[in-house]
Amino acid sequence: MKQKKIYLASPLGFSEAGRKFYYEEIIPLIIKSGIDVIDPWKLTPPAEIRMIEAMEYGKDKKEAWQKMNLIMGERNAQAISASDGVLAVLDGVDIDSGTASEIGYAFGLGKLIAGYRGDFRLSSDNEGSTVNLQVEYFIRSSGGEIVTSIEEFDKILELFNG
Repeated sequence: MKQKKIYLASPLGFSEAGRKFYYEEIIPLIIKSGIDVIDPWKLTPPAEIRMIEAMEYGKDKKEAWQKMNLIMGERNAQAISASDGVLAVLDGVDIDSGTASEIGYAFGLGKLIAGYRGDFRLSSDNEGSTVNLQVEYFIRSSGGEIVTSIEEFDKILELFNG
């Protein structure tokens, strides 16, 4: 049987604390379950980013970022297409716009989507949802679930292995 691959949609790579949780807690749990992780934060070599960051502020730097943004977006889209599903981190006052976009794209491709929200702040449209109702619809309609603690991760990982 082919090993499953999931794309890990998450804003956690933007912060030092987020990266620590992402690489020391979430990814090891997924790997331990026998699932391969497609990590979008690793799809673009850091040298490509540093090269643009080192440029002088101005038109050339802006154009370089515009080109790189399209490249990174395409890499992420291809990785989602190549995955068996998406596991999305749904933390934040509102779900990260990139993560929400990746969820919508995966749903359009017919992928299984599951969510993790360890953030206790309210982020739903009403008392009937955990997060944005459209995001929750995509997750649940794909056959996925949303868990609210790292201790419940096995529950969603079983969906991908099942």
